[in-house]
Amino acid sequence: MSDRHELAGKSGKRTSPTTFYQQVIAELRKVVWPTRPQVINYFWVVLVFVLVMMAIVAGLDYGFGKAMFAIFA
Repeated sequence: MSDRHELAGKSGKRTSPTTFYQQVIAELRKVVWPTRPQVINYFWVVLVFVLVMMAIVAGLDYGFGKAMFAIFA
């Protein structure tokens, strides 16, 4: 059997849009949503990480640029 048939389930029937919608809502109710302080904390962690990565890439770009001008100029 192919992977697609194995993932389809045993019945082979398609789910009706109403049942699909009900299942989506049921799954969303299971989600543990982050609190406002957690979201703010995650925001700052991601912002600092992005700024650090930007600084590393900018530093490498500057260093390689200077090296190329020193070699070829």
